[in-house]
Amino acid sequence: MPGVALRQAIAGVGGKAAMNRAQSRCGRELVAMFGGAKRLECASPLALCGCGRTKNQNRIDRDLKTETIKKHPYEKMQTMKTKLLILFVGLALFAGVHHAAAQGARFFRIAGPAATTITAIRADGTLVWSNALAGTNYTIQTAAALPDGTNWVDYVQLPVTNSINTNLIFALNPPSDMALIPAGSFTMGDSLGDSVAVGWTDEVPLHTVYVSAFYMDKYDVTFALWQSVYNWATNHAYSFVYMGSGKAANHPVQMIEWYDMVKWCNARSEKEGKTPAYYTSGSQATIYKTGRLDLTNGCVNWNAGYRLPTEAEWEKAARGGASGQRFPWGNTITESQANYYATPSSYVYDVNSYYGCNTNYAIGASPYTSPVGSFAANGYGLFDMAGNVRQWCWDWWDSSWYSNAGATQNDIRGPTSGFARVLRGSSYSDPAFACRMAVRNGISPHGGNSIIGFRSVLSPGQ
Repeated sequence: MPGVALRQAIAGVGGKAAMNRAQSRCGRELVAMFGGAKRLECASPLALCGCGRTKNQNRIDRDLKTETIKKHPYEKMQTMKTKLLILFVGLALFAGVHHAAAQGARFFRIAGPAATTITAIRADGTLVWSNALAGTNYTIQTAAALPDGTNWVDYVQLPVTNSINTNLIFALNPPSDMALIPAGSFTMGDSLGDSVAVGWTDEVPLHTVYVSAFYMDKYDVTFALWQSVYNWATNHAYSFVYMGSGKAANHPVQMIEWYDMVKWCNARSEKEGKTPAYYTSGSQATIYKTGRLDLTNGCVNWNAGYRLPTEAEWEKAARGGASGQRFPWGNTITESQANYYATPSSYVYDVNSYYGCNTNYAIGASPYTSPVGSFAANGYGLFDMAGNVRQWCWDWWDSSWYSNAGATQNDIRGPTSGFARVLRGSSYSDPAFACRMAVRNGISPHGGNSIIGFRSVLSPGQ
């Protein structure tokens, strides 16, 4: 299995002598399970097989043996033929990988209808794997540790068109306070029937959408970040309808309209030396800086600068790799998971102990927002994808859009026209029903609101 840097992983915890002994032992275990070459190459400091969280070399060997010899319950349940190669990504063994240390250990495997082999993980975080069946779907799964009963979770689903595949799964140096959302497919819409049960039809039919890789802000744009860019922008020929407000510097900005957010994204791009994404016309000759313009898809350089997420990008990011769930973390909700308005008697999945706004943040005058990052992140490292404030997206709103044949196109950007723009997510004043990841809303792009904020996205390479 060329490209698996066992030597580097073990050197970080056991020293050179232990590294050499363990390399041989680990190599035998892996060959026993997977077959193939015994030669192990150091292709990348991110291509690590083993368990950096352990404190002694014997534990590393034991974990490797457990993972490679025993079948996981998930495998038995799914009757998958996929063989496993565990990749550890992100520990503080190497200078300059500070963000990886913060994220902790990550292990990956491929799950699908036939045996695959992970051949390498490149220095840029790209996973390379082979022996896939063309025309089928595979899932990259991840785990944070390797004891018996490992809780593997879906990371990204991939449609396969040939036997050798690559996918960017980890960013060595992501933009500040942004998380990588890997390329792949996901099932968009309400898979649990909650919306249909109350007569809503805008969240169905379910459909599969492929979305290319992108970065997303880990947090809602804070009032502090908004002000920093706003002050720069107003000194560089930008104008806004609203100044924006926030309960505190580390709370989400609100009371701004859609047009302001789009212009702000351009200003943030220019302030950081990036090419702006939004222009006043399809010729993309003039940067959008002033006024209220109903931009079309042709006005956007999709590979440049900060921009609002498309609706499909937002839902894929919110799900964090998981599928078939109501919320980023599972199927029930309480005050410990999100800043929302609890009504336990209205929804069986609202299991909070009291009614009303989250008492931890319903202090003083409204808005009852919470500091960004107050709750656990989802599978992609994003915070507040349910609760706190709703979030603007790029797309025009259409309640019947999911029934449109165009809704299943790769990297779909929504209808070509409309009167309202899409709102996703939920706020501190929304009930559990609105906190579901599948919920869709549309509202006029004019006017600010205390329950609406936003976050931006960025294409790789920016």
